[in-house]
Amino acid sequence: MKDLKLFDSKKIRSSWDAEQEKWYFSIVDVIDTLTEQSNHQSARNYWKVLKSRLKKEGNETVTNCNRLKLLAEDGKYRETDVADTEQLFRLIQSIPSPKAEPFKQWLAKVGYERIEESQDPEKSIDRAMENYQNLGYSTAWINQRLKSIEVRKELTDEWENRGVKQGQEFATLTDIITQAWSGKTVKQYKEFKTLKKENLRDNMTNLELVLNMLAEATTTEISKETNPETFSDNVKVAKKGGQIAGNTRKEIEQQTGKKIVSKVNAKILKEPKKLN
Repeated sequence: MKDLKLFDSKKIRSSWDAEQEKWYFSIVDVIDTLTEQSNHQSARNYWKVLKSRLKKEGNETVTNCNRLKLLAEDGKYRETDVADTEQLFRLIQSIPSPKAEPFKQWLAKVGYERIEESQDPEKSIDRAMENYQNLGYSTAWINQRLKSIEVRKELTDEWENRGVKQGQEFATLTDIITQAWSGKTVKQYKEFKTLKKENLRDNMTNLELVLNMLAEATTTEISKETNPETFSDNVKVAKKGGQIAGNTRKEIEQQTGKKIVSKVNAKILKEPKKLN
């Protein structure tokens, strides 16, 4: 993504929704930049025509677009059509423009890679390692992170076996485990590290990752031994697993005199390879 110099220096109005953890972008601004319209009104007209055409095609992206009040050229906040990242990518595919072409090529490449990974899951691990290396993470940290992914998968597999539903129930149990070991919910933890859309685990130190893995691995083992039947039972198991890791955290902090849950994140360090 960092190589797609699509928007140059033009300003794209955006808004962060903390509740949904999504960025929303002004569609007209994106169109203005991609199609190099002579003025903003021309961009609005372009969007009006494009929206009408997409609706006729039955495109749900247009139907599901939100409207937010964004600062306009006249200094007033006016309702503006906005799209989240996924919706924006779909719209870009419908815009004929040399500036949109790098995005289209990138989306095609990602789609091809996802198909490859579904046929050979090992490739997804190789790509993950390559991506982390490109971001500057140390080999030691990368190995730890990949191990954490394996531990997480074992836990989610166990939850599925116990009838826990993906989505909100997974998120609730994850919140419980995280708060039990770290003292913070996932949202609080991300805010503490000044994160938005970034993955929390990608911004953890080695020790934070280890304790998070301990909490999730312990939860998995307790679940296998106790066979929880209801969601309420799974909540109790999640608390126990998280508390065991939480007690370990407190013991380490007592011995070292240092707080383990820290504000350290990849963005602040600027050199993620120091996360080891």
